[in-house]
Amino acid sequence: MGPSLLLYTLRRLVQAVPLVFVIILINFALIHAAPGDPIDFLLGSSDATEEYIAQLRAEFGLDRPLPEQLLAYLGKMLSFDLGYSLRFREQVLTLILSRLPATLLLMGTALVVASLLGILLGAVAARRPYSATDNVATLAALAGYSMPVFWLGQIMLLVFALHLAMFPTQGMMSLRAPREGLGMVLDVAHHLVLPVATYSVYHLALVFRLTRVKMQETLALDFITTARAKGLPEGRVVYRHALRNAMLPVVTVIGLNFGFMLAGSVLTETVFAWPGTGRLLFDAIQARDYPLLMGLFTVLSVMVILANVLTDVIYALIDPRVVYR
Repeated sequence: MGPSLLLYTLRRLVQAVPLVFVIILINFALIHAAPGDPIDFLLGSSDATEEYIAQLRAEFGLDRPLPEQLLAYLGKMLSFDLGYSLRFREQVLTLILSRLPATLLLMGTALVVASLLGILLGAVAARRPYSATDNVATLAALAGYSMPVFWLGQIMLLVFALHLAMFPTQGMMSLRAPREGLGMVLDVAHHLVLPVATYSVYHLALVFRLTRVKMQETLALDFITTARAKGLPEGRVVYRHALRNAMLPVVTVIGLNFGFMLAGSVLTETVFAWPGTGRLLFDAIQARDYPLLMGLFTVLSVMVILANVLTDVIYALIDPRVVYR
């Protein structure tokens, strides 16, 4: 990494600080404006007295005006204290960090699978446009792009888990599986197949379609004609010259997919009972768990911002013509 790129990365990280502050303000306003009261969820159907309800609201700081709650929350954020979960009775940061590895495993695997297959299939299809292979791949990508994630996940469960019994129906590990070593890795991988397949279909279709279009545009340029006239092998022309020049918009979409996958993990993790932050977010919404919701939104937003910065850095590694100021 050159000095100019390093300075640009540091400048982007500094610029992200006020953006995170704005995100916290928006999250705080939206969550507190939503209907429902976390105290009602904590009490359930019990007949609590007004004194006990007031005691609970004072204990969790819900009796104070919203500006005071916001200032107190911002003060805690400076020391990385995201608060205390009303639903799980645990520190929010500890709870999120315990669930984050499962989500990153699922999302990272799906992102790598979708990106690599999408780029490879898009490059192959672009070499012979409007051929039978190209038409079948384009039709399959259109179908995959149009399928709702929750519907596809349920179909996967019905076909491959219930009827064919090839994969487990839910969870990340079997109760009787080993807790360490190769046995644990194989068991987690077995549970990972269906969620990854469901999670990656939409993003694979998106990367495929963009790669195919950009590859067709690049293969029609003059420098590709010159490379072929020099007698370079077709594989080198396509995969080294054309693909590298067509990758910039594809890298942009892959970087955006990171954010979409974080936000969309709720559906996939709920369908497959995957113990990640998506399922945790679903439980927090149901419980009106304000500290946990704000903590999750803040952590996920920071991860998306960092992914965008990383995408810009990858630009320079792919195309040295990119200049940062």
